[in-house]
Amino acid sequence: MSLRKLYVWDLPTRLFHWLAAILIVAAYITGGIGGEFIVCHGRVGIAITGLLAFRLVWGVIGSTYARFADFVPGPAHLWAHLRGHWSGLGHNPLGALSVLALLGVMIYQVLTGLFANDDIAFSGPLRTLVSADTSNWLSSLHRQNYWPILLLVALHVGAVLFYALVKKDNLVGPMITGHKLVAEAEAEAKPAQGGGAVAFLIALAIAAGVLYLATGSFIEAPPPPVAPW
Repeated sequence: MSLRKLYVWDLPTRLFHWLAAILIVAAYITGGIGGEFIVCHGRVGIAITGLLAFRLVWGVIGSTYARFADFVPGPAHLWAHLRGHWSGLGHNPLGALSVLALLGVMIYQVLTGLFANDDIAFSGPLRTLVSADTSNWLSSLHRQNYWPILLLVALHVGAVLFYALVKKDNLVGPMITGHKLVAEAEAEAKPAQGGGAVAFLIALAIAAGVLYLATGSFIEAPPPPVAPW
């Protein structure tokens, strides 16, 4: 069977994927060690916040297979995939659900982390916007989300290994090179389009705005304490 290379994953999508993987590992390591590393944990969380903001925008204005409109599955696509009748490029329906679930739990994690505290010396950059009780509650939610993230990451990695070892479908290679091998017979398969420089700059600008808010840069510093006479 004759194969051809087809451009599927654009560079911003690939960079998001690998940067997210690195930052999630860094967040777990720094959060697990705690102590002085909790400050690094907070900085990693801020970086993940900006990364997620970029991906959400890119999912609307990015290239073909990066767009949510292309890969968010409906019931018919899911059923076709389960019966082995689905064909297409990009994320398959179950893979798409995995991506959406990971994005969801990571957004939940960064939002709770922005308002969290560690009961010692560290506070999230937006901690002062909520009461102490609310911050403690969000801190608890932030810690409890540890296992759902770990489970979803494990399922994601397990699925990649399953496709590589059992179905002989290398999912990692295309996420590195951007190109996927497809059969020449698949005439309907089209390379990714869109997501050019203008779209990238728009997504980057919105992500920068989210970072500005997430770092609490807009919060006025409290006045210095009045010195006793």
